[in-house]
Amino acid sequence: MGGEASEDPPAAPVGRTIPHKGAYVTIIAARWLFDGEKVLENLAVAFDEKILETGPFEILETRYPDADILRLGSGEVLLPGLVNPHVHLEFGANTTHLKYGDFMAWLQSVIAHRDELIDACHAACYKRQIEEMLHSGTTCFGAVSSYGKELTACRAAPQRVVYFNEAIGSQPAAVDALYSDFMQRLEESEKAASERFVPAVAIHAPYSVHPVLMRKILEETEGKPLTAHFMESPAEKEWLMEGKGPFRFFFESYLGQSSPLCHPEAFLELLDGRKTLLTHAVQADEKLLERIAEAGHVITHCPRSNRLLGCGRLAIESVRKKGIPWLLGTDGLSSNTSLNLWDEMRAALMLHHQAPLDLFAADLLRAVTSRAADALGLSVGRIEAGRCADLVTVALPDAPENGKSVATQLILHTRSVDRLYIGGKQYV
Repeated sequence: MGGEASEDPPAAPVGRTIPHKGAYVTIIAARWLFDGEKVLENLAVAFDEKILETGPFEILETRYPDADILRLGSGEVLLPGLVNPHVHLEFGANTTHLKYGDFMAWLQSVIAHRDELIDACHAACYKRQIEEMLHSGTTCFGAVSSYGKELTACRAAPQRVVYFNEAIGSQPAAVDALYSDFMQRLEESEKAASERFVPAVAIHAPYSVHPVLMRKILEETEGKPLTAHFMESPAEKEWLMEGKGPFRFFFESYLGQSSPLCHPEAFLELLDGRKTLLTHAVQADEKLLERIAEAGHVITHCPRSNRLLGCGRLAIESVRKKGIPWLLGTDGLSSNTSLNLWDEMRAALMLHHQAPLDLFAADLLRAVTSRAADALGLSVGRIEAGRCADLVTVALPDAPENGKSVATQLILHTRSVDRLYIGGKQYV
């Protein structure tokens, strides 16, 4: 496909830039390219702020004679920037403060250390997390914000940010105050709205948001990207479906609440008409998965977080069989050890051992590029004309022998990227 690249073409560093309709054009010629859907061989990409076109290098070189040219080696791969749709930055100061192995033990430890951890995560803490994502290839992330403390850092991030203002609160008497607080945070984020910063909405979970509060927020935020935690742990499932278990003790002790707010099916009914990114869904049974599929919702899979909190394994084979789009997210450092999507892909590759290795590896790459971009409604995630030029290059230890193994080798060997472009501007 495209022009023939030499077996190991010499690399030409980015140097002089040439105006092109008010911008600058770069051509990257790659032996291996993942376009967001599949691995292609011997192809070049011309871009300024947006991708202008793809095709054989010889044709693009003639069409853009003054462009900067970067010829990748035979062991290097060009792919779209990665998209992390679900990350919490507010607990980024956590290392060994929290308990793992069981969701309820973890939740209790979060409550015990919440103020300490939030106070410890200041500007440098947010910047460190954003830079970790940047250097590992994440050009866009969905920040779930409970308090709005990371707003300034997210506005200043080089990446594209979908900023999910999160609603939480189950006490009926507090609905008006909770709604007012949520709307104030949302309005503050809307002041920063731009092509790179998209204000959005998060509903914390079926067990933690009163249905009246949820309805009020959904009515006022129509059209905005929406996410929610859903059926994460066995404790959540037992509480929502049977009204018992450790969550019952938790709610009775802290809030005097002896019955769940909302059955999972009723929660999904409240979301009717709003495509939602449902995070986790580990404990969703076949019936709930059918409802998710019918409604056109998306599932964000966070395998390392699920393992550390004792939530179980997402039945990815059922999710795929039902045609539910699924994404891959890191969650936050309160339930993970890094915000690196390559780490997350490696974990998923090992966890879902029943899936054919190379085919599943390619699907994991789609989950963090094209599918994630589509779910967030962003013009990124694919290397095609008209999309934003958010691109990364990765160097493998050796040149792959064939295209079938490229996705697997990328996931096994990548921890950071060699180059990263956002809107055509090089950051790494």
